[in-house]
Amino acid sequence: MILDHIGIPVSDYAAAKQFFAQALAPLNISLVLEVKGWAGFGRAGRPQFWFGQGESGAVAAPQHIAFAAENRAQVRAFYEAALQAGAKDNGAPGIREIYHPHYYGAFVIGPDGYNVEAVCHLPTE
Repeated sequence: MILDHIGIPVSDYAAAKQFFAQALAPLNISLVLEVKGWAGFGRAGRPQFWFGQGESGAVAAPQHIAFAAENRAQVRAFYEAALQAGAKDNGAPGIREIYHPHYYGAFVIGPDGYNVEAVCHLPTE
């Protein structure tokens, strides 16, 4: 990862927390810390993905967030978990050769219209 962490505003903190907890579980990403109305999700006790209630209740224009998967099975599990958590399909799991021959990703539209992705760059399962 080239970023240490990132934070995004959400319009409904509780709904976002429930969605991301369910959608990111297959990627071994979970809630690590809550501080002053912000939730920090990550692995191994290190919060790297943060979200919190926007100060005005409004959110920025929808963004794209891609989470690293260890393998293609995790990408598929993320996709199913996210749909079960209420996301809308934005691209079923599959190869995206436009990026590179082994780019295997899945895309969903989550809370507040964010395009949330899980991606694996390995050439095989």
